[in-house]
Amino acid sequence: MLTFIHGADFHLDSPFSGLDPQQAIQRRKEQRELLEKLVQVAQEKQVQFVLLSGDLLDGQTTYRETAMALAEELGKLTCPVFISPGNHDYYHRTSLYAGSFWPENVHIFRSSKIEQVALGAQNCVIYGRAFQAQQETQSPLQGFSVAQDGRMHIMALHAQVDGKGNYAPITREQIAESGLDYLALGHVHLYDGLQQEGKTHWAYAGCPEGRGFDETGEKGVLLVTLDEQDGCQVEQIPLAKRRYHVQTIDISHADDPAAAIWMALDGEPKQDIYRIYLTGTREGGLNLNHLHHELAPLVYSAVLYDQTKTEQMVWSRIEEDTLTGRFLRQMAILIQASPEDETLQQAVRFGLAALEHGEDVAP
Repeated sequence: MLTFIHGADFHLDSPFSGLDPQQAIQRRKEQRELLEKLVQVAQEKQVQFVLLSGDLLDGQTTYRETAMALAEELGKLTCPVFISPGNHDYYHRTSLYAGSFWPENVHIFRSSKIEQVALGAQNCVIYGRAFQAQQETQSPLQGFSVAQDGRMHIMALHAQVDGKGNYAPITREQIAESGLDYLALGHVHLYDGLQQEGKTHWAYAGCPEGRGFDETGEKGVLLVTLDEQDGCQVEQIPLAKRRYHVQTIDISHADDPAAAIWMALDGEPKQDIYRIYLTGTREGGLNLNHLHHELAPLVYSAVLYDQTKTEQMVWSRIEEDTLTGRFLRQMAILIQASPEDETLQQAVRFGLAALEHGEDVAP
C-alpha cells in the first residue's frame, strides 16, 4: 500500500491585487505558512512521498527567499518530494528551480520530456516533466504508456484535461492509455473529486488556498492511498487559513442593515473574505461606506454591492420642493425614456443614499 500527498498551485508570492496593500502583504506571508502546514500533514500522516504538480511559485518574479523558504520546509521531510514545474513557474536555466539550495530529498523534473524515478523500497515508479515556457500546446501524454511490471506507476503532471489550449492539453483517452495507477494533476484550482479513465485514477488537487472570488470553497491538498485490493482512496486535507465567499443577502425593511448582514453571516467573527450582494426592497438607499465601516472589525475583508430595489412609496416624494424631489423628477424622466436600463435604477439607489445622509436640503 502507498500513501502520499498530492498538492499543486500554491502560487506563492501572488499579488492579491483585490485587497488593500497591507492585507496583500499579510496574505503573501500567510501563503508561506501553507508550507509549514504541508510539512506537518505529511509528517502526521507518515506519507511515503509528496507530489507537487506545478505552479508552486506564481511567476518568474517570485522572491528568491520564498523559493528558499519552500526548499527549507521541504527539506524537513524524511520522504522524497517530487516537483513538476508548471506554466507559472516553468523551468529554465536561470529559474529558481535551477538553484543549488534545494535539499537532497527534493527531485525537480527539469526536462520537457517525461522522466522517471524508481523508488525500490516502495516498489513504485514516479514520473514527471517540466513546463519550459509559459505556454505549451503539445500533449505530454501523447504515445506514453507504462510497463506492466508489477510496480505502482504514478505521475505528477501540470496539464489541462480535455483542453485545446496552451497548457499541455491531454485527453481522457491518453490518460486511460497511459496505464498509470494514479495521475496527480495541477493547473485547475478546484478539487472536483477522484476520477478514473481505464485503470488510471486521477485528480486535480486544486489550490491550497483561494486567491480570489473565483476560488471559493474548501482548499487544501490530497492524501492519496493506493492499494492493489482496495484501489484508490483520496481525502482532501484543508490547509486554507482564509476562504473566499460570495453571498446574497436580502435586507428588505431591515432597520439596521449591518445587523441583518451580520446575522446572515452567523453572527460570529470571521477571518474570511466576502463579496456580498445586498438584495430586497427598501424605502431608501444604502450608505455602503457606513456598512463597510460597521463590518470592518468583524470580517477580514468584505466588498458590498447594492442590488436592492426602491419601494414605490419613495416616488411619492417626487413632488417635494427639495433636492430629493428634484433628483427623483429628473430620474423619472430618464427611466421613462429607458425603462430597461438597470444602471438608472442603480443610480436612484445611490442618489437617494447620498441625499439621505446629510445632503438633502431645501432650496
